[in-house]
Amino acid sequence: MREYGSNINLPSLDNLFSSEQERQDAKLEKIQILPLTELHPFRNHPFQVRDDDEMNKMVDSVKEYGVMTPAIVRPRKDGGYEIVAGHRRCHASQRAGVETMPCIVRDMDDDTAIILMVDSNCQREHILPSEKAKAYQMKLEALNRKGGRPSKENSRQVGANFSGVKTTQIIGEQSGDSTRQVERFIRLNKLTPELMQMVDDGKLKTTPAVELSYLTPEEQEDFLSYMESEGCTPSLSQAQKLKEASKESVLTSEKIQHIMAAKPPSVKPRDPQLMIPVAKVERYFPKGFTSDQMQQVIVKLLENYARAHQHGSR
Repeated sequence: MREYGSNINLPSLDNLFSSEQERQDAKLEKIQILPLTELHPFRNHPFQVRDDDEMNKMVDSVKEYGVMTPAIVRPRKDGGYEIVAGHRRCHASQRAGVETMPCIVRDMDDDTAIILMVDSNCQREHILPSEKAKAYQMKLEALNRKGGRPSKENSRQVGANFSGVKTTQIIGEQSGDSTRQVERFIRLNKLTPELMQMVDDGKLKTTPAVELSYLTPEEQEDFLSYMESEGCTPSLSQAQKLKEASKESVLTSEKIQHIMAAKPPSVKPRDPQLMIPVAKVERYFPKGFTSDQMQQVIVKLLENYARAHQHGSR
């Protein structure tokens, strides 16, 4: 006698007694109220949670209105949830004496979580160079893992090829920084912690710091000692000479002193600021654009122009 039913998938009782709309709604992400004790910080989270004036205002807001925007979390293998977006809201809730917080629970792999974590934090107004450097590095690696290995023709030291487009270009377009800026921030990860701290403190400018990142850790330590003893920091030209000496393996203590003691040529410096009256350009922008937004658009247009000019001259 032939048996039937072994390969038949019967609908569940929930499906039998629920409408199509209810089944679709069940697939949507829903806000859940979770205890703060079940929320854990993102592993290797690159952004600091600081108790500054902005945090104090957030704490006051949580006390009065609660958390208005749900955090995004994902389940942890060890139990509880890992915060992908919402670390500052969680900290403000803890300080406000609140025991729970609204969250959207979303299943996602590590690379997807990293990309979302970086994107949700890079829009903040105050971000330290070290935070952006580490965040861009994490996103770069995550995108490269998602996009596969870089092609031999287009790979570079920083920023692999991602489906025909440099990964650093993708990061820049999504963050508002240029491709070159993204590459510079990622390069800062090669600095020793002491030099990176100087960049965060504003004692060492970013552009010379990028050049110093090519020095070996030992050379960086030697140069840090020189800066501390002399109370000075390098110009871009001096940092480039230090990099070249390091490349040639001749960056001794005497060479550092020689480079730093040399006087720069007497050239009239370029005005560090090019002032363009807003009245001259505002008609080219939508209403409501701020000066910073206008500046970002203008810089991107100039970068595109320079890139097209370079291609045209080849």
